[in-house]
Amino acid sequence: MLKTVLLQATEVAGQIMKESFNTSFAITNKEGLNNLVTEVDHASERAIFNVIQKNFPDHFILSEESGEIVTDSPYKWIIDPIDGTINYANGIPICCVSIAVEYGEKIILGAVYNPFLDELFFAEKDKGATLNGKPIKVSAQTEVDHACLVTGFPYTYLNEPNGPLVVFEKLIRNGVPVRRLGSAAIDLCWVAAGRFDGFYEHKLNAWDSAAGFLIVEEAGGTITDFSGKYYSPYQPQIIASNGKIHDGLLDYVNGRR
Repeated sequence: MLKTVLLQATEVAGQIMKESFNTSFAITNKEGLNNLVTEVDHASERAIFNVIQKNFPDHFILSEESGEIVTDSPYKWIIDPIDGTINYANGIPICCVSIAVEYGEKIILGAVYNPFLDELFFAEKDKGATLNGKPIKVSAQTEVDHACLVTGFPYTYLNEPNGPLVVFEKLIRNGVPVRRLGSAAIDLCWVAAGRFDGFYEHKLNAWDSAAGFLIVEEAGGTITDFSGKYYSPYQPQIIASNGKIHDGLLDYVNGRR
């Protein structure tokens, strides 16, 4: 039942994204520079809420645009109605809906759907990860200096010691290819699918990473914070990899290389 509702909510939101793409819609800015939200974000979120609350009216919800809907339920839905809003607002089809289900402080289900590529990534705890129903696994790359990486840049604290620009420059100067797609959820899923060997970012929220986190894990990858400790979506720093390059990537982000 949980899986069915999750996939239904994901599909409905993806359809709204697709129908409104490259049309005229209202865009506003939340707190901070270039922190956009569109009316499609809100429409997608409402549609997701409707599906969840129709089936599980007592469940806890954490969503990017509406914040927390607090209940006593051990089930929590962690929602990003459009991950990659700047891409979406500019007609760039690298964006998605991302929904995770947490139970007892563990992510047990995750779905990420890009309706423009028609790619649905899904994972269930201890049951593997899939892309459009077919199993996926992380890459076999063993050397970080030969890896293909992906990252994102926050709009704040770029100049902190060993911050995003410093790490990026070190990798680039060493000839390591690093991409920037603009959607952390897609970044994580593409690590899970073996398209990227690793992903790092200095500042994410739970709705950015919760679903992708499980998908990477279930595809055989490794996810930690910058200290190498087991990852929690409720802290900002993340390194996700195929596992084989993880220590090398940790060295880069911690200034040891």
